[in-house]
Amino acid sequence: MAIYTLPELPYDYAALEPVIHPEIIELHHDKHHAAYVKGANDTLEQLEEARDKEAWGAINGLEKNLAFHLSGHILHSIYWHNMTGDGGGEPLDQDGVGDLADAIAESFGSFAKFKAQLSKASATTQGSGWGVLAYEPVSGRLIVEQVYDHQGNVGQGTVPVLVFDAWEHAFYLQYKNQKVDFIEAMWQVVNWQDVAKRYAEAKDRTPLIAP
Repeated sequence: MAIYTLPELPYDYAALEPVIHPEIIELHHDKHHAAYVKGANDTLEQLEEARDKEAWGAINGLEKNLAFHLSGHILHSIYWHNMTGDGGGEPLDQDGVGDLADAIAESFGSFAKFKAQLSKASATTQGSGWGVLAYEPVSGRLIVEQVYDHQGNVGQGTVPVLVFDAWEHAFYLQYKNQKVDFIEAMWQVVNWQDVAKRYAEAKDRTPLIAP
């Protein structure tokens, strides 16, 4: 049975200042992300017990818990690497991320239009959730998704390549209730090298699915 582990941060707690305060990074990674890892592992143990005992009364709740915690773990694992203190701006050909820049322009019309859509999707997700740029394998294009909690309202088979965490624990200590300000600031730390790598891997590893 797979056991999930909390990945180490690719930088220190202060690496994303002034966009994200070190205390937020520490609490977010060491407490919140760690809780999703533990939740996924605990749920796997409960599912194993249910199989052994053939006791399926709680199956709906267990499957929902697994989706919630595992998706939280996966999205956060992407989130940390999507950011860098040397990031920001937009993907450019001269920076070696021309394929990503072309795909964004083709899928959304321009980088400015894409930025506006992802910003709005992230800032207006009801309750807790994420804004996500994902590779959609049926059309072979990029799309923006709103993820409620961690796992709802996504196209089946899409591969997230850039994620904006819009849960309050990601920003409240610093930005209070101004989620829009946090999302706007996030563009200053986007690691386009990481996003481009994820986009290339998604295209190479995900075969087009017949509609």
